[in-house]
Amino acid sequence: MDRWSTIIEPFRIHAVEPIRITTREERAAAVEAAGWNLFNLHADDVLVDLLTDSGTGAMSRDQWAAIQHGDESYAGSPSWYAFLEGVQTLWPFRHVIPTHQGRAAEKILFSVVGGPGKVIPNNTHFDTTRANVEATGAEAVDLVIAEGREPATVHPFKGNMDITALEALLDARAGDVPVVFVTITNNSGGGQPVSLRNLRAVRDVCDRFGKPLFLDACRFAENAWFIKTREEGQADRSIPEIVREMAALANGMTMSAKKDGLANIGGWLAMDDDALAERCRTLLILTEGFPTYGGLAGRDLEAIAQGLREVVDEDYLRYRIRSTAYLGEALDAAGIPVVKPIGGHAVYLDARALLPHVPPLEYPGQALAVALYLEGGIRGCEIGTVMFGRHPDGSETPAPMDLVRLAIPRRTYTQSHVDYVIEVVRWVAERAESLRGFRIVDEPPALRHFTARFEPLEGTTRSS
Repeated sequence: MDRWSTIIEPFRIHAVEPIRITTREERAAAVEAAGWNLFNLHADDVLVDLLTDSGTGAMSRDQWAAIQHGDESYAGSPSWYAFLEGVQTLWPFRHVIPTHQGRAAEKILFSVVGGPGKVIPNNTHFDTTRANVEATGAEAVDLVIAEGREPATVHPFKGNMDITALEALLDARAGDVPVVFVTITNNSGGGQPVSLRNLRAVRDVCDRFGKPLFLDACRFAENAWFIKTREEGQADRSIPEIVREMAALANGMTMSAKKDGLANIGGWLAMDDDALAERCRTLLILTEGFPTYGGLAGRDLEAIAQGLREVVDEDYLRYRIRSTAYLGEALDAAGIPVVKPIGGHAVYLDARALLPHVPPLEYPGQALAVALYLEGGIRGCEIGTVMFGRHPDGSETPAPMDLVRLAIPRRTYTQSHVDYVIEVVRWVAERAESLRGFRIVDEPPALRHFTARFEPLEGTTRSS
């Protein structure tokens, strides 16, 4: 297939879901009623929904068939054992604790190991990870390499942890660090991968300081594909083999099965530490459910088990990565600033570069995201100062980058949808100078991007 340049989906469409075509006037009314927050929109008012790739993908024929095997026994369901085998085939940790989604796994783990005075290093924490760390009173510290903070810089593994910075943190505060985290791929930094070489280096540092290493592994298969295609000496290895080496370098993981589990719900927490697992399992029972279902129906467990078999298929991963790159490369060729190289699950527009006249504290990412919805019905997600600018003490500073993420749901949209997105983004970018910022008129104390309400500043994009 490498002979041909056309990307084809390695599947046929079996069922279709209608999209309601809206006018600009209808979208303007909808987004104003939503407080200019795209999370508050009714999904029926969205033409192409790129808000997130989390739980929004299309399940396969075989996943839907697996759902019929779902056994809803409260304890010891056969579906639990199918799920456990699916996880441990790739991630052979002794203890696997199912949860209703990834943030529940984070909540349980950080409730046990976090607390005031603790510090959790990561290459870059994503929103719920950071919030769950900070909710315990601990400090979330980002230690991505310098290239990972530079949208235009091309580096094959911009998600890598800064080893020197990690060593310095542990030299200064080893007693305060209960666990070291690495997120694969690095969502906040543009969906950028982490190399095996870097993971080995992190493992060496953790061993020297006696610290466990956990992976936030939501997009592990995409990360493994980048390792296979970009890292020296990895081209001839299978994706499952690479995944199992990533597992061997870690002591545990958190996982949202809504990403590379190819499921609409679910997740898990896994580890080898018996004592830690017992404490986490106790909290699971209090908050999620019995340890063999963890807040999930048996049919969900079956769908995840099948999804884990499908996600490591190389034909799927080739299509997945190339179809995302197709969007990013087209925008880059049009002169639109994007995070490079293109990540696995999303294209990230550099709103700060595209809208230099909008100060970070007037939220250029939000301005760009709203404009894409107004003009074309495309719903993206601000990854910038709205999401990361507010600190636990109430202060606000610009985030390292102001991005708009166009996250591609798995096996959901066709090339014509992507071509439409390219057309809309180009149209908006050509008129970027007319966009103005926003101010927040109402916000919660944490995770404000989900529910905050905005007000456009004078001259913003009410009309075009």
